[in-house]
Amino acid sequence: MTSTITAAPPRLGRDWRLLLSAGTVSMLGDGAFLAALPLLAATMTADPGLIAGITVWGSLPWLLAALPMGVYADRHDARRTMTGAQLVQAALVAALAAMVTAGSGGMVLVYAVAFAVGLAETLAHISLQKLVPAIVPPAQLELANGRQHAALFSSKQFLGPPLGALLFAVAVALPFWVDALTFLASAVLVWRIRATTRVSRPAVSLRAGIGEGVRWLAGNRLLRTLALLSGVANLANFLAMATFVLFAKQVLGLGDVGYGVVLGLMAVGGISGALVSGRVVGLVGGRRTVTFTLFATPLAMLAIGLVARDVATVAALAFVTSFGAALWNVAAGSLRQRTVPGDLLGRVSSVGMMVTWGAQPLGAYLGGLTATWWGLSAVWVVAAVLRLTAATAALPALREWR
Repeated sequence: MTSTITAAPPRLGRDWRLLLSAGTVSMLGDGAFLAALPLLAATMTADPGLIAGITVWGSLPWLLAALPMGVYADRHDARRTMTGAQLVQAALVAALAAMVTAGSGGMVLVYAVAFAVGLAETLAHISLQKLVPAIVPPAQLELANGRQHAALFSSKQFLGPPLGALLFAVAVALPFWVDALTFLASAVLVWRIRATTRVSRPAVSLRAGIGEGVRWLAGNRLLRTLALLSGVANLANFLAMATFVLFAKQVLGLGDVGYGVVLGLMAVGGISGALVSGRVVGLVGGRRTVTFTLFATPLAMLAIGLVARDVATVAALAFVTSFGAALWNVAAGSLRQRTVPGDLLGRVSSVGMMVTWGAQPLGAYLGGLTATWWGLSAVWVVAAVLRLTAATAALPALREWR
């Protein structure tokens, strides 16, 4: 990540700088991990379904555990929860690195680690949703979220994948050792944050606590629609990307390092979108911003499936998709953080994330099937059609956004 992104404005304060630095470090390791894991699997199998299985198992915790994790996050301080979750992630990835170094394990081990790391990530990310508004004043949420997403795209999707592929080429276990160290460093930075979050005392059962979050989101038509749209978008995105390592190798003709580089190039639009998102939302409003992304992104995905057969074309079209994703995330995320009561934010966020991120394993599974039946380019076309259909259906509800 570049220094222009990591240096937050002084008015956002020490706690924000620590949180942004922690995220930047851990997401760099995540990017390396996410590039290296499919490469590791590709040394074991060339089956698209088995490769897609990594994404299925890694994202399945959002479907299975998001709701109870939301209740837990509301009942505990977010700083402590994030620190513990990241320490667990560090230990899990270090264990995988040790096994790879020893030359042991197979696809079952890869699936198991992907699932366990995803389980800890679920709790860490929900806690992050509570920590940001505890640190940042409401008027500056777009600015903070924009910088946070710039860090995401810069570290996890721009710098991390090429780094992971390069480290993998040097030594298969190296990117996993690096990821474990970044989780450890991030946990230390989060622990140094002074801010605390509102804690909901367990006056009700786990089931009743989950019900409160579900009912609140179900009763808000706009946020409910945004959650459903995010779910369709993630399903489509993972449908397209679950077999991208094979698309890069077989359609684009890339090697391991080239695969990592093209993943990095695909994030350039996200960096740009995140950096200008606050101004864009301020100028045209959240509703117009989100509406633009709803149609621009799937049209670019459709073009990838139909005409993109070289790195330059894929990178140019992916610029549009990641630019739109950054604008969407900042506009919708800031609206949620500003609207939902603080003592319910963990539970409401977890419900939305269960819908949004819980769609990922289904998308990855469908991506594996689609690639097997119709080819590696067809996944982009199917994903685009799904997103365009959902966008059209959601237009009436979006008119409620003021």
